[in-house]
Amino acid sequence: MEALGLEWAGGAPGLWAAEAMVQRGLVTTVSSPAGTAAVVGWVGSFRDRVAGARRLLDDFGPPGAEPRLPNGDYAAVLVCRDRILLIRDEQARMPLFFKESGGRVTEVSTSARRLGGDAEPQPRYLCRYLTGNLAQQHADLTPFAGVHRVLGGEVVELSLTGRLRGRVPRRVPRTDAPPAPTADAQRPSGAGAAKELRLALEEAVGRRMGESTACHVSGGTDSTGVALLAARLLAGGQDRPGDLVLLAGRFGTGELAGERPYLDAAMDEIRRHAPAARTVIVDADDVADFDDFEHHAGDADEPHAHAFRAPFWNRLHTAAADLGCDILMTGCGADPIADADPLHLHELARRGQLRQMAQQARAWAAGSERGVWDVVSAHVVQPALPPAAERFTALVHRRGTVLGGLGAFTRPPWLRPGFARAHGYREAAAAERRFLLGREPAQSRYDAANYLAAPDPVSWHHARRNGFFLSHPFLDPEVVATMRRLPAEATFRPGRPKAVLREAVADLLPAPIRERVVKIPFDDVYARGLRTHGEELVDLCHSASHPLVTEMFDVGTLCRAVREAQLGIGDACGWDRLNSSLALVVWLERLGRRSGAQDAAVPVIAGS
Repeated sequence: MEALGLEWAGGAPGLWAAEAMVQRGLVTTVSSPAGTAAVVGWVGSFRDRVAGARRLLDDFGPPGAEPRLPNGDYAAVLVCRDRILLIRDEQARMPLFFKESGGRVTEVSTSARRLGGDAEPQPRYLCRYLTGNLAQQHADLTPFAGVHRVLGGEVVELSLTGRLRGRVPRRVPRTDAPPAPTADAQRPSGAGAAKELRLALEEAVGRRMGESTACHVSGGTDSTGVALLAARLLAGGQDRPGDLVLLAGRFGTGELAGERPYLDAAMDEIRRHAPAARTVIVDADDVADFDDFEHHAGDADEPHAHAFRAPFWNRLHTAAADLGCDILMTGCGADPIADADPLHLHELARRGQLRQMAQQARAWAAGSERGVWDVVSAHVVQPALPPAAERFTALVHRRGTVLGGLGAFTRPPWLRPGFARAHGYREAAAAERRFLLGREPAQSRYDAANYLAAPDPVSWHHARRNGFFLSHPFLDPEVVATMRRLPAEATFRPGRPKAVLREAVADLLPAPIRERVVKIPFDDVYARGLRTHGEELVDLCHSASHPLVTEMFDVGTLCRAVREAQLGIGDACGWDRLNSSLALVVWLERLGRRSGAQDAAVPVIAGS
């Protein structure tokens, strides 16, 4: 999707923004003595987008300025008096790319596909995508040669004529690292930890409130807690109160029908705090994964591994758009951010603190009703030796199947070995392992949670139509920093997941949600999608005409994997590898097509 762009005409920069995006408040343009800025998203506070964009320009505009990047979800192009800056916030919600040749940038856009034109995609990028769906959209590598990604937390400086001067990561100072050991009385635990998290969450939700705020409500602790905090903020008499829309998908049949009592309890409690809140319940019994898969997977700017689940979310987002909501908050990210981190055991083992690791492993085992060896194997041994662990698992579980025992890093059987060797699949898999299980595994876990949610290509692609961006309070930098400061003993309670979060919002959550520990997964929706569309997916693979499809994949093996998944063979990891490969096939097939008319552009700075 093209939200803004920068081009040069006659040596002078021309900055433009999509007219529809400006009208809907998705792009903000400001000017000051320091220069001119176009900002996608929001800086500082969602309601004060103009003020936030002006502060960003005034802080970064003066020569030599190196301020800290402010909070928010934004990508920005600043044309200052003596230079041009391309900026993304550290969480990297909004995409931004530039096309470079010979040290000179020729174009900037929020769409890599626009900058790539008709160029063939880079096979090295495709291998990086196929190793996993986490870090691929947060590395410089893009689908097209010569097109680079502005990274999260990075400031790219250009001359006024487009000469690339430098790329500087502006990371927030690492105040979020776990504290050094201190006296127990000085370390937050119990009520103190819950109070810190509550304050951080209230601030994160408050920053994201709009004139008409939608909150996704599923009946779980995470989304219900966010919606309740939003309701309390509105009821507390903010300076500019707004509307609250409660958005939920409801299933009347199948396993997910068991979520309905929790959903009803959540809605009742939220409306008790905010009686004027509007409730939108979307019946989703007829929604299946892979509905309209060619559209959702093929029209994204980059391959999107989770496009198979887009039909459900798209239906909910359309309902919010019909009511004119300007932002939609979710509970995304709470599991890895607010829950105890099992990779802490891995970190203890690396530091040689084996006695402490063994004690905590026994507590994990007791709390999760698992054996001690199972816990140590999953969270200490396998992260230390992932390739060997995956090869062993494949030998034990594959037994003639394609999906059985397929791990997160091993080459899927349908990816041709020659293609993988020629284009760096092994190196890409190693990079993915380092990203997920790096020297600081707890930090890797937080990064992975953020990168899985941001950017969401489906929501980004439809933002122009919907009129809003998604926002995730649990992935707010201050919430992450708060949880990172807490010691393991404050976050882990055997048998009670997300204990600190539950305590932080205990006064708000209704009892049925406060006490639940397990949610029903979307397995029914996935199985129904494969039953309904399995043969279509097989036909799609056989009929694919893009030369890279057959160069990359053994199509027969890929189709066999689809049929195995229809029978329930495999697990979530194997299915994820299959889903991402199917999405790539569709994306390649539709690469040369443009769907829909392009928006009219509003010139912000006209080139000469």
